[in-house]
Amino acid sequence: QVQLVESGGGLVQAGGSLRLSCAASGRTFSARSMGWFRQAPGKEREFVAAINWLGGSTYYSDSVKGRFTISRDFTKNTVYLQMDSLIPEDTAVYYCAAKAGATSRQQSQYDAWGQGTQVTVSS
Repeated sequence: QVQLVESGGGLVQAGGSLRLSCAASGRTFSARSMGWFRQAPGKEREFVAAINWLGGSTYYSDSVKGRFTISRDFTKNTVYLQMDSLIPEDTAVYYCAAKAGATSRQQSQYDAWGQGTQVTVSS
């Protein structure tokens, strides 16, 4: 089983940047695809980005494409979400998640989740 802990959230002005980290423990990290999801107040949790277990393929939602970058460091068992050009609509709790096999945009396919980190973008 993989345990996930997110960090790096905070308050930032519109146009600013943040980098979220997701530290994983467990021996199976390298064999898992990783995803980032977010949930804004009063809204359903939604897909943000994913990276496959090899680290060579990445996927983004249309709302963040070109602004966010997902990456992973196998030596540190960590996945990152670099968020640039932030807008108020990016305000949400951000969660990282892990799944065996190929990446997916479907949160139901992920079987390990972090506790979430709050990102607030002020206008």
